[in-house]
Amino acid sequence: MDSDQSEPLATGSQEDSLESPPPELNGKPAPPPTEPEPEPSVSPPPKKKRRGITKRVNIYLLLFFLLLGVAAAIVLIAYNESKHNSGTSNVSSQSLSQSTLQQLANGDATVGNSSQVLNVQSSAIFAGKVLMRQDLQVAGGLQIGGTLGLNDITVAGSAQFGQAQVSKNLAVAGTTSLQGAVTIAKSLQVSGGGTFGGTLSASQLTTGNLQLNGDLVLTHHITVGGATPGRTNGNALGNGGTSSVSGSDTSGSITINTGSGPAAGCFITVNFTARYNATPHVLLTPVGSSAGGLSYYVNRTSSNFSVCDSTGPPGGASFGFDYFVVD
Repeated sequence: MDSDQSEPLATGSQEDSLESPPPELNGKPAPPPTEPEPEPSVSPPPKKKRRGITKRVNIYLLLFFLLLGVAAAIVLIAYNESKHNSGTSNVSSQSLSQSTLQQLANGDATVGNSSQVLNVQSSAIFAGKVLMRQDLQVAGGLQIGGTLGLNDITVAGSAQFGQAQVSKNLAVAGTTSLQGAVTIAKSLQVSGGGTFGGTLSASQLTTGNLQLNGDLVLTHHITVGGATPGRTNGNALGNGGTSSVSGSDTSGSITINTGSGPAAGCFITVNFTARYNATPHVLLTPVGSSAGGLSYYVNRTSSNFSVCDSTGPPGGASFGFDYFVVD
């Protein structure tokens, strides 16, 4: 019975021994408690390597852009130096953006300054007026569909005009070649010589001196104008005789009316309004049979000429003469 009662105690002691081991086992000291083994380390995912590669790629990309910027700066500096050395104008260019074009369309706008160049790549239409405050240089052709009004124009080279109207003075310093017809509504004044290779047609030509190196061909009448010369009566008219002259220094008519007792001598002396350079040639033509029966002759000087008769003319008679004077 004692053994039966001791078994549960042993059991109980075994249970206690599981919870807390006895300090001594078989008279030997208990071994120290063993520490639990550390768990095996698990390698982290390769995130750090990827980040390192990304950083290296970013650095190379930044270096690439940096090299591009340095190269662009070198090219720009070289271009500016070459432009400066070549003597070209250091005028910067500026292109119109869409917003600038819209601003120009909506109202007044100032684009750039006088040291910049405005480049318009497309065609441009200006519906209103255009004012150029400085010079206008056209590298290509200039075509104007309407009227062109200029206060002053200077043409250094060749110029072709389909139709040009000059309301004020036109001064041409060099040689002028006109291939087509020229119409001058008012007077034409030429200070120097004039040469015409073709026909010269004029309804009226007034000149101070006309020199012809060739033949003079007249297809119409010759009308001679000028002031009427003066006259002086001679002793061949007789008592109560009269004379008259009409025309000019170049040509005209003389009328003679004799009185009583005419004598041989001169009927009339015609005094020129303008003296000739030398003694002129006087052509005298009698008008009618009575004048043709006279023994008439002419005395002439550079200032006048006289119509005379070598025999005594009849009294109370009328005679007529026409004259033509050439220097």
